[in-house]
Amino acid sequence: MSNPPFPLLKILFLLTTLFVAVHGNEDGRNIDEKIAALLAKMTVEEKVGQMTQVTIQAVAKTEGTATQAFELDQKKLEEAISRYQVGSLLNVWNVAMTVDEWQDMIKTIHKTTRKKSRLKIPIIYGIDAIHGNNYTRDATIFPQSFGIAATWNLDLARIEGEITALEARASGIPWNFNPVLGLGRNPLWPRFWETFGEDPYVAGMFGAAYVEGMQGHDVSAADKVAGCMKHYIGYSLPLSGKDRTPAWIPERILRDMLLPPFQRAVDAGVKTVMINSGEVNGIPAHADEFLLKTLLREELGFEGFVVTDWEDIERLYTRDKVAGSYKEAVKMAINAGIDMSMVPFNFEFYTHLVELVNEGEVPMERIDDAVSRILRVKYELGLFDDPNPYKKVVEKFGSETSRQAALRAARESMTLLKNADRRLPLAKSSRVLVTGPTANLMSALNGGWTMSWQGNWEELYPKEKHTVLEAIQEKIGSKQVSYVDAAGFQDVKDLQAAVTAAQNVDAIILCLGEPAYCETPGNIGDLDLPAAQIELAQALQATGKPVILVLLEGRPRVIRPIVDQSDAILMAYLPGMEGGIAIADVLFGDYNPGGKLPFTYPRYSNDLTLYDHKFTDVLEGNSFHPQWEFGHGLSYTTYEYGDIIMDRAAITEEQEITIRIPITNTGDRSGRENVLLFIRDKVRSITPPVKQLKRFASLEIQPGESRTVEFTIDSAALSFVGRDNARILEAGEFEIIIGPKTATFSLVKSEDTSEQ
Repeated sequence: MSNPPFPLLKILFLLTTLFVAVHGNEDGRNIDEKIAALLAKMTVEEKVGQMTQVTIQAVAKTEGTATQAFELDQKKLEEAISRYQVGSLLNVWNVAMTVDEWQDMIKTIHKTTRKKSRLKIPIIYGIDAIHGNNYTRDATIFPQSFGIAATWNLDLARIEGEITALEARASGIPWNFNPVLGLGRNPLWPRFWETFGEDPYVAGMFGAAYVEGMQGHDVSAADKVAGCMKHYIGYSLPLSGKDRTPAWIPERILRDMLLPPFQRAVDAGVKTVMINSGEVNGIPAHADEFLLKTLLREELGFEGFVVTDWEDIERLYTRDKVAGSYKEAVKMAINAGIDMSMVPFNFEFYTHLVELVNEGEVPMERIDDAVSRILRVKYELGLFDDPNPYKKVVEKFGSETSRQAALRAARESMTLLKNADRRLPLAKSSRVLVTGPTANLMSALNGGWTMSWQGNWEELYPKEKHTVLEAIQEKIGSKQVSYVDAAGFQDVKDLQAAVTAAQNVDAIILCLGEPAYCETPGNIGDLDLPAAQIELAQALQATGKPVILVLLEGRPRVIRPIVDQSDAILMAYLPGMEGGIAIADVLFGDYNPGGKLPFTYPRYSNDLTLYDHKFTDVLEGNSFHPQWEFGHGLSYTTYEYGDIIMDRAAITEEQEITIRIPITNTGDRSGRENVLLFIRDKVRSITPPVKQLKRFASLEIQPGESRTVEFTIDSAALSFVGRDNARILEAGEFEIIIGPKTATFSLVKSEDTSEQ
């Protein structure tokens, strides 16, 4: 019911990992011996090849399109393997492929490696499968990560990881570039929707659960893949809000807020890490020894291998201007701690690094360390034994059970932001007008990294999946549904047609939001929802008919001008392939929404204060006045919170406090209530935030039923990064906040315990 204390999760995972290491497919000591033996046989060129990753485009004959199949170029592939000894390939060229196409391609790659590679070291193939195995057609597609976080249900993150891993392996792919562990604290940032929201505890818990589901206790299993936490670190907080632009982050903030999610993923056993494409405090992350060695290796204890993001070593020279040549950039990045370069198009990196090693500019010790880490992951994945294990799991690909899991996730993510006069749910006998730019697009339900990089090729989406319009038509019958294409994302098309159609319906379902985008193409200069969509909403509100807003967007666009006159507002995020059905289920009462915002929804474009703000943010004329607060979400039923019960009034550093709170469903239908526990540190040496989330739970409660939620808080949850940038614990008084209820307890220092 409640989240187990993280140290307990860590202990259980470590014990299980130890068991697998001793009794599993590959004994840890045997892997060490195999790596040492292989390294001893490898030439400098073969070692550098293992550190080289190129995109599949570099070995392709034809690109994939909606009408043309992708095709490998066998001569280019053989050259990449025999001459450059590449250790990894990645990506697709434009569009998703079928399972059969993936299997044929991966099989060809491994067959060529066995034939053309002297040591027959298998290639590790990587892909961005960030909300399901989104580059394989007919795969199970989940909500994007911020929607998963809105469920507050860690089981769903774990299940998503399991299904994604199975379907990636069924495609022949053993390595997934996910989860994203940056924080969604700047809503302008175009990768906001790839995060688990603004809170570090939430991001860490969901990221760790996803890693556990994806890798399991034996990553060599036929249905598991290696994870890749990203983008380490600070990528999600660009000062401008634009992708890959500079971040300015004090070390205390970096340690206190940005590092913990990565620590949880490391503790969960994540195998690889991808580095921030941008710079932090004037230093590109790919050249920052402090981030790559001191923090990542020494403090977090990360033992896997480090891969760059797209072309980012060369960019140290071409973009960042910290290196005078590409060769100097290679030296800088590898010596800083990079293990594998996502080059991605050519073999210049390989040539430069071989020269640098032979010239003594990059120590062989550094090369051997990097290659050992890469080989270890390949051994752990079982690639040396069987690089094509997909035959064992392909029958489970795209199963109905998996589809139901994605539908469940989409339903649980639905967040009801407003419901004036209980306008929702609508009666199924209602006549409705459906309109708005996101009403009839599958791409608007999915966003980027879906079927293509930008996710905007509508013709690639499965025809059997339902848009919002199609799901509503199926739900209540097409004769009761009118549809008008009245406005695009940026332009007004036919307002009068929509206004006229509204005269003959009982309610208007207005679907607004954003087109699909990913990374830099999603940069915006204005957080306000585009004027054309506001104009459409206001014209329909003026008809006097009930207006239900459905928001399909990758970040919280400001909609202040149309909030008050909307009867109900449903935040649907980017809910995936099953999102249309989930939205219709909520609108017409077949599912009771329980999602809650994992971020603060701003009221104004220039007022982006977050939930864990400081007291000075709300003093002397300042205010915290978002459109909706972090954790906001309504239901079709009602809940009554009882008083908070604690098993003690004070704890020492070594003790825990157990907190219980009874919750009663006082309505007439069952519902899923997401219970959030915040703590307020009343006085400390670093100005405290107003409150911070420390625990959460998600539970079903039947009408009239009372259930008691139990949380355990240890002293680690009360720690913070102090003035010397080290994590400390201070005695004092703390306030617990759960819903409308509060309680107070104290932390006291043991007499025999010195100040930490």
